[in-house]
Amino acid sequence: MQRKLSEMRYEEKGTVKTIEGEFREKVAGMGIRVGKEIKMLTKQPMRGPIVVVVDEAKTSLGLEIAKKIIVEVKK
Repeated sequence: MQRKLSEMRYEEKGTVKTIEGEFREKVAGMGIRVGKEIKMLTKQPMRGPIVVVVDEAKTSLGLEIAKKIIVEVKK
């Protein structure tokens, strides 16, 4: 099942499938690329940042960027 990174649940894991063009370079510096495994750690309510794990490193990104990343969620 595919969903936006911003819609993933806590502790959910998946593989990055697509990243909207204008954000690709920005998130690549955080280790987030198409094909990478990603795990949701925390989401702050009311437009707060999202914290994920990629390659055993924690990184945070804004909600608007997380909406532009599509993940194939593992069941």
